[in-house]
Amino acid sequence: MQPNTHAPWPYPFWIAHRGAGHLAPENTLAAFRLGAAHGYRMAECDAKLSADGVVFLLHDTTLERTTSGHGTAGDLSWSALSQLDAGGWHSRAYAGEPVPTLENLSRWCLANRCHLDIEIKPTPGLEEATGRAVAELAARLWQSAPMPPLLTSFRPESLQGALAVAPQLPRGLLLDTLWDGWAGIATRLGCAAIICNHALWDEALVARVHDMGMRALSYTVNDEWAAQRLIALGTDGIVTDRVDLFSPA
Repeated sequence: MQPNTHAPWPYPFWIAHRGAGHLAPENTLAAFRLGAAHGYRMAECDAKLSADGVVFLLHDTTLERTTSGHGTAGDLSWSALSQLDAGGWHSRAYAGEPVPTLENLSRWCLANRCHLDIEIKPTPGLEEATGRAVAELAARLWQSAPMPPLLTSFRPESLQGALAVAPQLPRGLLLDTLWDGWAGIATRLGCAAIICNHALWDEALVARVHDMGMRALSYTVNDEWAAQRLIALGTDGIVTDRVDLFSPA
């Protein structure tokens, strides 16, 4: 199940990390609006499941760092999660910003023609179930859109779940290290992209990924020298917090 090696890559090169990096509270609609205001046409978000099966945006397994809540996020119902303050931790200007659902974000993205990289970020033990839920919802929400979201994850089980229910959606394997067997698993999952810690890329690895018929993307690139190195290597996309530094044009 190989991607078409001759198909043009349809997504923008520059991707705003969690909406707008550190300039606004991550994974909130305020952050995605700010990233778009800086000219970004694609953003990355993190998606997981509430206890009652609602797909919502949050990076961490626990709530303390970026919300007013406590404990494991996936243990709470959506009703409880929806009451949390997801902006006050960042600054007073964003106090009261709510936790969004993926459906909330999809409406904004479709209305503003913003592409999306959805990182499937499961609560431990719910890897495959979260992949299935995110992909099933994304397929429905974007069914009439000209460009589907890119589904990514560090967890192959999550990508397997996504493949099982929505094989038409493009997938990408996230790598922090080049662990044994990554290339075979990415091929088996029909991945369209490999998204690496940017320090891992070199000329040989870029060539290998391209020879596999996949695209080479990087996270999280916040320095100009690093971005220039990746551009010179011929990589295909950069995820950054520095929406104020890098012009997506």
